[in-house]
Amino acid sequence: MNVSLKQLAIYLSLLTIGGGAGLYGSRYFLPHNRSFQELRNVTAAAPEPVIPNPVGGAIGAAGGDNLNFIASAVQQVGPAVVRINATRKVANPISDALKNPLLRRFFGEDEQPIPRERIERGTGSGFILSENGELLTNAHVVADTDTVQVTLKDGRTFKGKVVGVDPITDVAVVKIPETKLPTVKLGNSQNLIPGQWAIAIGNPLGLDNTVTIGIISATDRTSAQVGVPDKRVSFIQTDAAINPGNSGGPLLNAQGEVIGVNTAIRADAQGLGFAIPIETAARIANELFTKGRAEHPFLGIEMTDLSPTTRRELNREKDLDIQSETGVVIKGVMENSPAQEAGLLPGDVIQKINGRPVKIAAQVQKQVESSTVGDILKVEVSRNGKIQTFKVQSGTYPQKK
Repeated sequence: MNVSLKQLAIYLSLLTIGGGAGLYGSRYFLPHNRSFQELRNVTAAAPEPVIPNPVGGAIGAAGGDNLNFIASAVQQVGPAVVRINATRKVANPISDALKNPLLRRFFGEDEQPIPRERIERGTGSGFILSENGELLTNAHVVADTDTVQVTLKDGRTFKGKVVGVDPITDVAVVKIPETKLPTVKLGNSQNLIPGQWAIAIGNPLGLDNTVTIGIISATDRTSAQVGVPDKRVSFIQTDAAINPGNSGGPLLNAQGEVIGVNTAIRADAQGLGFAIPIETAARIANELFTKGRAEHPFLGIEMTDLSPTTRRELNREKDLDIQSETGVVIKGVMENSPAQEAGLLPGDVIQKINGRPVKIAAQVQKQVESSTVGDILKVEVSRNGKIQTFKVQSGTYPQKK
């Protein structure tokens, strides 16, 4: 029986759609009187399959020359991602312990003296903001150091100067003495939607230029939700792998734009990663480069998202009369704070800030952080079922002593 090319194509299509292994499985089903070599000649002429690319274009088949969107983003940004090696002196706990006469006698009086300090070494990531060597990284990567070693992807190494550190947002900036450097392109994190692609580049565990991919898992995670209440950041959550050494590296969207700064802030966050939104990081970086420090607006309130259960607990424990069941409730007001001076009280449920409705604490935090120290914020609250508006002049976030 003679088989035409058209008949063969239909036959092979049915095999691929049906339950057989088809062209890419472990079996080949040959029509009558057709040899394996003839089948190879026919299929070799067929075009390679093309997989759709979520950002346009196509992902080429195995062995093809086309780049997928991940590889394109990495090629675009990778040269601007750096490794940062930091060294810092820390107190030697053994030296302090040996101040105890009993322990000193146990180890021997004539032993070599134990150094009072020891050198601690760490590795993190960063990325280049400007051609003249301005870098952004995490504060915890370079904290308590004056100089760091910065290594570019092409192997060049520079001595970097730590220009500024802001522990409140975990952002720091470094300057290296070089020009005409590759830079990243900053994107927009304000309109991220869970499910969008997320690409992380960094040096986890000292493995340079490692690329991981996942999705945006959630946005606007408050510092309290993440478990770092001393920070002032609404984090991006992703399932792209972020490990020690990734800290300070960029989180990219599918177009290769930086939407966040990766931070390994939770050692127990298995399968979860967090990133500082690029708008926050860029604003703090600009302040650090221009002034050497960052100022954070401060109201002096402790707040939480309201629910029926929270409402009952607060009314009972703090003897309040909260009537709303949703919104953002003020749990406490610090003494001598801008909020106390303006007249805000525990139990007030925040409705709007500067005319913009707020429903969760993360929105309040964003509104406050986007303002400048000294700005007057109009805070509309519900108190005992009545709407009242207070003018609060923000102060400077108090430094830890």
